[in-house]
Amino acid sequence: MRPFNTQILRSLSAIRTFTVFGETRYTRIYYGDLRCRRFLHTTKVNPAASVLSANEIFKRKSLQDYLRKLESEYVDCLRSVDLNSEDLKWKRNRITHLTPLIDCVKKLAQKQKEYEEIQALLKDDDLDIRKLAENEKIACQDSVQDLRKTILSLLIPAEKADDSDLVLEVTAGVGGQEAMLFTAEMFDMYRRFANYQGWDFETLEYNPSDTGGLRHGSAAVSGPQSYKTMKFEAGVHRVQRVPKTEKQGRIHTSTMTVAVLPQPTEITLTINAKDLKIETKRASGAGGQHVNTTDSAVRIVHIPTGVVAECQQERSQLKNKEKAMKMLRAKLYGLRLEEESSKRHQARKIQIGTKGRSEKIRTYNFVQDRITDHRIGKTQHDVRGFMLGEDLLEDMSRSLKQFSDQEVLMDILGEDGADE
Repeated sequence: MRPFNTQILRSLSAIRTFTVFGETRYTRIYYGDLRCRRFLHTTKVNPAASVLSANEIFKRKSLQDYLRKLESEYVDCLRSVDLNSEDLKWKRNRITHLTPLIDCVKKLAQKQKEYEEIQALLKDDDLDIRKLAENEKIACQDSVQDLRKTILSLLIPAEKADDSDLVLEVTAGVGGQEAMLFTAEMFDMYRRFANYQGWDFETLEYNPSDTGGLRHGSAAVSGPQSYKTMKFEAGVHRVQRVPKTEKQGRIHTSTMTVAVLPQPTEITLTINAKDLKIETKRASGAGGQHVNTTDSAVRIVHIPTGVVAECQQERSQLKNKEKAMKMLRAKLYGLRLEEESSKRHQARKIQIGTKGRSEKIRTYNFVQDRITDHRIGKTQHDVRGFMLGEDLLEDMSRSLKQFSDQEVLMDILGEDGADE
């Protein structure tokens, strides 16, 4: 059970739709409402060890029942195709979606039968046969493990926006200058992480503070699986440390927020020019005489929705307009996805988090040299190493994805979380 009011959560939620083997499913995901940013979504802390192995999941009766159900449906579809039924097209699509899974299930059954035969050979009186059987046993176990992982991966549906690039936004929260300094460090961490992954990282907006921190910044990130990897970074990040300006050695707590917006293509989202209000103004901040003499900053308002995007990063008004439009498209696309999913009517419990702006997801404690992700209860040490944006951050992202996939799978199997 969740330790908070479910009525509040439902008011801060949307329905996400995805497809499993051609069949539409729905699930509720929770967002921090932009109109009540003080709300903190305190998710249940789950031990990282609760991520089950493929073998553990395969021991569950619910999985075996579900696979038998899909096999039965597959056979039924094949028979219907032979009979030229009225819903021929739909059942052909189901066959196309189910075939890779059913093939793997059949291969797994064959390997498991081989394994039983090998077990019998291990009791043979001939020493050479027993040695040969031992080698075959190891290879068979590896094949069984690989097939089980493949079957589970085929059961996990992909989100609609998983193949998208993204727009990253960071904003300083509570904590004044210290929050801004932390925001700048986080922006640099994500820049290095993009470089580590081989993605492109283009700064769209960078609004620095007087002390070298960052009030607000945004960037376009593009590359293979960039959004799929980065989407779990969205939410409130909290830092606990002694600021450089603190003379009495007291620990301060500051926050910053991260938004990760899927970047649409021209095909997925079209914006009508007459729906836009474009304003230009003189840029503020650093830039010398150019700042005071050129109307290079651009602010774009989407009139029907009131969504605003602005950019003053470049000296060229044209380039600023292009970057502002990129941000605007990402924001509108995010709204569209939420609106489409909100039409659905089935909810599910989700512990991995909502990728919403108001959810406290992670704490960076410099004094204890640890990073704790509150959604899965995973703690890592070496804060400075983590903020290099390399293997430690990648490991955290991998854990979040594994837990998220498991939650989706448990929902498909009709189970409430990982505990049974």
